[in-house]
Amino acid sequence: MTGSDTPPSFRLAYVPGVMPTKWVRIWHERLPDVPLTLVPVASGEASDLLRDGGADAGFVRLPVDRTFFSAIPLYTETTVVVVPKDHLVAAVDEVSAEDLADDIVLHPLDDTLEWQHLPGRPAYERPATTADAIELVAAGVGLLVVPQSLARLHHRRDLTYRPVTDAPQSSVALSWPEEATTDRVEDLIGIVRGRTVNSTRGRAAAPAQPKQRKRPDTGGARQKPAAGRSTGKSPRGGSGGPKSGKRGKPRRRS
Repeated sequence: MTGSDTPPSFRLAYVPGVMPTKWVRIWHERLPDVPLTLVPVASGEASDLLRDGGADAGFVRLPVDRTFFSAIPLYTETTVVVVPKDHLVAAVDEVSAEDLADDIVLHPLDDTLEWQHLPGRPAYERPATTADAIELVAAGVGLLVVPQSLARLHHRRDLTYRPVTDAPQSSVALSWPEEATTDRVEDLIGIVRGRTVNSTRGRAAAPAQPKQRKRPDTGGARQKPAAGRSTGKSPRGGSGGPKSGKRGKPRRRS
């Protein structure tokens, strides 16, 4: 296949914690001739990637610059605190930020939560990444508050997590540059919004089936039979043909 014959691919970015598997599967089912390229990107770098044309659209964490990007919010995550399994927090179902006041709470540089007041006591130094912070939690240095998907992404057998009831939450959205709303972006919008393949708003909708030809309306009047065709009625009238009842035999005279 030559370069001119190669169908253009669609580049879809996604940030850590987002699992685009379901949407990718539907894309391949509906648009098998359009390759889909997944582009992993750090949460803090997603906007720059989309702005510079490194991807056509992306699953990102809000907020985004709404003067430049369009965004469709998809879901909001539960916020959890990651702790060692032998920590007191592991013995309860959920905690509040105040319950963490006596603990060191790590605040990585790639934190995705918008805090007004950080819970707990600050660490001497901020970890560079969430992955680094997880290692410090495992070493007993402190705790980490993150969206639940990131706790699952960095799962360790010696760690667990519990919901934090009053912590800020992180929302995930499908986003793309507003001026670059292409047909393929519209296809992806239809997929994430759950539109069917035959949706009139979907670019990959199946072609409409030809309509059946209707019989001409006779206005309730009976049509005249074609010449030479029998109506099934007797020329003498009545609803059927001539009656063919059998005659009785003549009586013999004695």
